[in-house]
Amino acid sequence: MENDEQKQDIIDEDLYEEIDDEEMYELVQEERRKAIAHAQEEKKEPKRPFPKWAFWLVAIVMVLNLAAVIPQTYSIAAIDFLVTSAKLSANPVIDEYQEAVVVVKAGQSKGTGFAVTADGTIITNHHVIEDEKRISVAFREEGLFHAEVKAAYPEVDLAVLKVEGKSLPHLNLAEKTTFESEEHFYFIGNPLKFTGIANQGTIIGYTTLEGWDQPVMMLDAPIYKGNSGSPVINEESEVIGVVFATLKHEEHGKVGLAIPIDYFHNKYP
Repeated sequence: MENDEQKQDIIDEDLYEEIDDEEMYELVQEERRKAIAHAQEEKKEPKRPFPKWAFWLVAIVMVLNLAAVIPQTYSIAAIDFLVTSAKLSANPVIDEYQEAVVVVKAGQSKGTGFAVTADGTIITNHHVIEDEKRISVAFREEGLFHAEVKAAYPEVDLAVLKVEGKSLPHLNLAEKTTFESEEHFYFIGNPLKFTGIANQGTIIGYTTLEGWDQPVMMLDAPIYKGNSGSPVINEESEVIGVVFATLKHEEHGKVGLAIPIDYFHNKYP
């Protein structure tokens, strides 16, 4: 792990290029629906299994065909994460994580949050809900809920929301943020105009930001606009951090930044 003071400007996720071409977005969504439909049919017909290698070959061909009609200015990396998500979502453990991750809507802002209790306690970033009075969250299966701000910690860019619910899917928090350099992790969020996208990366280490008293985590991962509030989940199925921004690092290039879950434990009663 490394701990070096960074004085570069943090890149707010809003600086990432959005998909402005609605037709292109619909094409991507259509290919995603087809991939999900294939997976569902495979589950419904266990006696006639569809080879997994063939499924992923079809998915990759779909994406490559789609890329041919997408303007060259659009990053292929933003298409790749859909294939990665579809592949990860086939894992029942990842699928269970996705159920606990929510879309947070606050005014014109859209970000990510995740439930940490069965009765509706949700963690997100403060900048996602800042100064907004009307906040809603949407679970994948349980649907839309009105949310109230239960606690806000702008100094560490965390906020705690509460919805009225019972037996809601939720994630387990680690008691303390611990990791090894280059440790693998999963994260789930709502990047660009998509929802419930699963992805993965590795943890580079700690870095200290100007104006922050404590270090934050540096991530080697494809983080886009809308990933604010995504949980960083380790191999023990515990949340050890919360994605909040990206940074242009002199050595590692563009990296993700995450708030250690210790900050939440230290502030939330």
